[in-house]
Amino acid sequence: ATPSAPGGPLGAEQAGVPVAHVEAGLRSHDRLNPWPEEDFRIAIDRLSSLLFAPTELNAFNLRREGIGGRIEVTGNTGIDALFALTPLLAPKTASGGKKRLLVTCHRRESWGEGLEAIAECLRQIARREDVLVTMVLHPNPRVAGEMRGLLDQVPNMELREPFRHVEMLRLMRESDLILSDSGGMQEEAPALGVPLLILRDRTERPEGIASGNAILAGRNPETISDTVERLLDDDRALQPMRNPRLPYGDGRASQRMAAALENCVRPDEPGSPSYQFAT
Repeated sequence: ATPSAPGGPLGAEQAGVPVAHVEAGLRSHDRLNPWPEEDFRIAIDRLSSLLFAPTELNAFNLRREGIGGRIEVTGNTGIDALFALTPLLAPKTASGGKKRLLVTCHRRESWGEGLEAIAECLRQIARREDVLVTMVLHPNPRVAGEMRGLLDQVPNMELREPFRHVEMLRLMRESDLILSDSGGMQEEAPALGVPLLILRDRTERPEGIASGNAILAGRNPETISDTVERLLDDDRALQPMRNPRLPYGDGRASQRMAAALENCVRPDEPGSPSYQFAT
């Protein structure tokens, strides 16, 4: 949710045009984590007439807040995209005997001291000779530049430029463990059956934790390092996290959204639609 996200609903409200919000109801219940996305999502939900909640928990959040729009539980379109791209993934490659860790981090709440702490943690992990740590740098030049300065030339670690989506999914599937603060990866990793450590203090996507595919590791370097060491040294702990699960949808979210929109838009005459978004 970028700063431009609330602008569309605000403009639509002024123009008298109903708003349908995709990914409605996501809540960490902490306005500072993630910041400023939590406030943006609340504002957009309050301006929306049709709310596409990915999960039942998201729908519960909306009802508890007394949101007045019509709520539809649809699943997440990110899983639709994953299912569409999965047949295009190249075959898995050999690991060379090393355990492969994939890392991304970019959240605003982690800038500065948070990124420094995560970098220190990664340096500790990379001291292990049996791991290869791949960090995919974020397109934001401030974040990428800071991580290059902190992690360049660290043994057993490679820094990579951003990938296309299909290539990123291939890299995720080949990993033994993912460390990330990405919302999209929190949705994709369970579906791919790749264990995930969430580098956040709070998450608006707790379903992956409840399904057993993810652990909320926070941003404390010692906690992250200890958790990674425990998982890498005990394959029995990782094994349950490898079971593919679909806490965020079954790949048919777009179909459900299209059907809901079709049911809500009733043209009175050609070129002049009227909207029925009754709850």
